[in-house]
Amino acid sequence: MLLEDQRFIHEDLERLEQGISDRVAEEPRNMSPANHRYGQNQIRERLLRDHQVARFLNRIQEQSQRLLDIYEDANGLRAKEIQSLTVGDPMDEFYKHLEEIKDFHRRYPNEPVENLEKAYRQGSGENDAAIQEIENMFTGEESLGQFFDLTKLHELYLNLPGVKRLTYLQYLDLFDTFTQPELPVKRANKLTDQYFNYVGELAAYLEGFIKRSNPLEPLDELFASFDAEFAELWEAKKLPGWTEESQSKNGTGPKTEGTGEGIWCADCEKEFTNENVYKNHLKGKKHIRAAEAKKANGDSETQQSQSEKSKDALVCGLKERAVAEREHRISSLAKALKEERQATRVNVERKQGMTERERQMELDALFADTGDKGPGKRRDSESESDNDEKVYNPLKLPLAWDGKPIPYWLYKLHGLGVEFSCEICGNFVYMGRRAFDKHFSEARHIYGLRCLGITQQTSLFREITKIDEALRLWETLEKERKHERDIKENVVQMEDAEGNVMPERIYLEYVSLTRYTTLLRHPLFSFFTSLTVFKQFAKTRHFVSEHVHIFVTVSLLPIKFRVYDTLLHPDILLRSPFNLNRQRYKGNPLRGLSSAMLAVAMLAI
Repeated sequence: MLLEDQRFIHEDLERLEQGISDRVAEEPRNMSPANHRYGQNQIRERLLRDHQVARFLNRIQEQSQRLLDIYEDANGLRAKEIQSLTVGDPMDEFYKHLEEIKDFHRRYPNEPVENLEKAYRQGSGENDAAIQEIENMFTGEESLGQFFDLTKLHELYLNLPGVKRLTYLQYLDLFDTFTQPELPVKRANKLTDQYFNYVGELAAYLEGFIKRSNPLEPLDELFASFDAEFAELWEAKKLPGWTEESQSKNGTGPKTEGTGEGIWCADCEKEFTNENVYKNHLKGKKHIRAAEAKKANGDSETQQSQSEKSKDALVCGLKERAVAEREHRISSLAKALKEERQATRVNVERKQGMTERERQMELDALFADTGDKGPGKRRDSESESDNDEKVYNPLKLPLAWDGKPIPYWLYKLHGLGVEFSCEICGNFVYMGRRAFDKHFSEARHIYGLRCLGITQQTSLFREITKIDEALRLWETLEKERKHERDIKENVVQMEDAEGNVMPERIYLEYVSLTRYTTLLRHPLFSFFTSLTVFKQFAKTRHFVSEHVHIFVTVSLLPIKFRVYDTLLHPDILLRSPFNLNRQRYKGNPLRGLSSAMLAVAMLAI
């Protein structure tokens, strides 16, 4: 029934539009425009959404074309069906079609009925299969369309005759360049099957990559623009690497071969850079003999018919156009995918600088990220309570490190029945020697050592689990470090006037103390002290006149300045008796009095 097909197609189109609007309205998690870098789950969900929308759009086009054919009614079946419903009894026609439907289901009882309401609903059970399909579209190196995977094409490039051996990073920079000197392949060698297959596979890979990574882009229009641009450049003979070959300036010689800079003699198979030399050699015996020999053997170009020349030129032109078209397509696609190309280069450099352990950790994180549930199951799991699964162990087998049952012989082999406790870790019990040895480098044990004040050389405390033992070892290490510092300080030895040998620090303190003692024994020090007491007493009792006070002060200024010079000597001011060895100079009366304080006291006189 065409009318039923027409109604079904209209319903299908409405369901498709609703499915597209639902997917476009709901952005995947953390996919706001502000986030430029997404995780693997977000990229996977975005690709899943885009490919589903692209598939719906293709189905809309197919169904719309089918509906348009029904409305056009080229064979007149739709008009006949409408006429049969309007002319006769409509109930008779209804029961007739009902019998046809029943007869169909009797013959095919297990035929599934398409439910349009659930077919395009988001979060249906087909998401897991769709996600698996998305992951199978890309290789591991491509990382869901983020990077290129040109390793196979790089090998094909290295197998081309005459090319330089480039590293993979260099190839990523130059794979879209087809002119010399970047690509040392001559124009004649580009017509070989090997080179044609290489550029064909490279162009096919880039086209497939952009289709897989950007399914919603108007790629047909993009490819059409590439073709139009190529046709324009080819007609104008301005395509890089495919311009007309240069000839000599005057153009009197034949078409250039060889290096492409001089005049080529086909008979002698020799190239001439000077036109006069070329003209003169035509009269030589060697050229005449070579021309006669070619003429006799039938190898001269004059023996070739015009039809064969035109046929070869046509075939050569078609080959050149096909190769040039693929080269232009590769260059255009490389420009369109410049962000992915740059990201690929950065990713390759990053992986080359990684260690094997870092690569393994990255793979483990990638596999853990890939093992997450799909968006549909994730919503269901979020609504349910998180209950720990009970391990099924009917034989009461012992448990391994991960809590799963293992055979008893393997349990005994790894020593999982032996308990090791660590007092530093808070009396935590480790099952098995392997877990016990591993815990010394874990955060729990290191944190326990830091709580005890042990911050250095934690590797020396391996196999130590008692707090007392750790503290004793730490005290021993501290004593050794202090002893080493003392040894370093006592390396320089000094000798005084009496021949006593002592460390440099003790010697300098001894010299400073000797100067202080000499100063205190000077008679002027006692004189100025008595004079100060007399002046204070005189001011208090007021029995000495002011003139006498001024006379005494001015008269003693020269002696006073000499004493100041002695007291303010740098050796006295910079060395303090606070650093003296108390046991050696225990009876010194100046202990605790600095040179600066002594100078201030003398200035007050």
